[in-house]
Amino acid sequence: MSNPEIALMMLGLFIFMVFLGFPIAFTLMAMGIGFGYYAYFDDRRQFRSFNRLEEDAGLFEQLSTYVEGLLNSRVFDLFVNQTFTVMSNEVLTAVPLFLFMGYVVERANIVDRLFSTLAIATRNVPGSMGVAALITCGLFATATGIVGAVVTLMGLLALPQMLKARYDTSFASGIICAGGTLGILIPPSIMLIVYAAASGVSIVRLYAAALLPGVTLVGLYLIYIVVRSMLQPSAAPKPTKDEIPDVPFSRLLWMVLTSFFPLAVLILSVLGSILFGLATPTEAASIGALGGLLLALVYRALTFQRLRESVYLTVRTTAMVCWLFVGSYIFSSVFSYLGGEELIGEFVGGLDLTPLQFLLLAQLIIFLLGWPLEWSEIIIIFVPIFLPLLEIFGIDPLFFGILVALNLQTSFLTPPMAMSAYYLKGIAPPQVQLVQIFKGVLPFLAMVIVSMVLMYTFPAIVFHLPDAIYGAR
Repeated sequence: MSNPEIALMMLGLFIFMVFLGFPIAFTLMAMGIGFGYYAYFDDRRQFRSFNRLEEDAGLFEQLSTYVEGLLNSRVFDLFVNQTFTVMSNEVLTAVPLFLFMGYVVERANIVDRLFSTLAIATRNVPGSMGVAALITCGLFATATGIVGAVVTLMGLLALPQMLKARYDTSFASGIICAGGTLGILIPPSIMLIVYAAASGVSIVRLYAAALLPGVTLVGLYLIYIVVRSMLQPSAAPKPTKDEIPDVPFSRLLWMVLTSFFPLAVLILSVLGSILFGLATPTEAASIGALGGLLLALVYRALTFQRLRESVYLTVRTTAMVCWLFVGSYIFSSVFSYLGGEELIGEFVGGLDLTPLQFLLLAQLIIFLLGWPLEWSEIIIIFVPIFLPLLEIFGIDPLFFGILVALNLQTSFLTPPMAMSAYYLKGIAPPQVQLVQIFKGVLPFLAMVIVSMVLMYTFPAIVFHLPDAIYGAR
């Protein structure tokens, strides 16, 4: 077999191992080292120590020399260098800080107050509880960036109240599932940080580029909720005074000031300091982590146990991301050295695709990968395979990254592997069936596809803000 054929076998074997359920980060490292041992094999380097052996050398000395020769491979140098590269990447330093901010905010008892306030403030809007739930999901998802946490918490908090208010089960479930995924698109998104580290695109431009698509998607969601509530009142009945009481304007204003504004100010201060060049993403993430602690302290939710849980979850998730990067870098380096990337480039180039056709093909592949894989694995492992091809088709990596972020919304919403639906089903009341949740997410899935079509048709949705703030590239 030629080296490119071995590279393709390496990729196919990795996908097979993933479907068998092996840990992805360690599978990447093991396969990178295993195939790299073949790719970088150098008998003169690895076994030159045998030349120093005396004829009467003992068994232990022979064995130790043999082991030394086996380990004296350039693939281990690659492993060390790539690990150091990942751990010293300044962009990735922001990941644990944003994660810590999210986990602290999650435990600060802010969300229940926020949802109650928004439900009262929007009570005269059709589908008011749905609107309140979506906005709460959006703000909370933006602050945490952790889909499972948002869907689970909002499922415990908002879903029972919406069902009690006689909302259609599918409609209410779809709102929470769709709203919970917004954090991987709307800045300060951890997913965009990971994409920036993998692609070399400026994180500040990515954040600016993601704002309008994120607002567009939220707007489409809200329009769907309001219009359906008007056309089908039985799906979202007008709340009674027992369900959502009337409160004086002064009290409502105080509720908004103490629930909505603190979280909104935290998010805007972090995002604004990045977009306007007042702080680097890492410095802004530090501000966010400190702000999260202060919020928890003000809300009297900062206990040692909650702080300990937040630190533990931050370390665990950060370690997963970092080791995925290490494994991906080793795997992709060996894959490229064997000629795999060049072979894929020649194959795709030979298809004579237009840029639009290539984008559609790439997004279809990412959409399908979203069924068995998490977004972090797709961004770190598979997106780098597409990045060298972007130059061939004249596609801006920034535009591609925002499309991927939108596309990954679908991976959480598409049956039968819609993870948001499974998160919600795990904590939903027994009468809520999985089929009902799947039915509820489908209209929101259509909204995601509509927003992607809008981006294809009007690329200014992506490029307007970064070009206006930082100048055209």
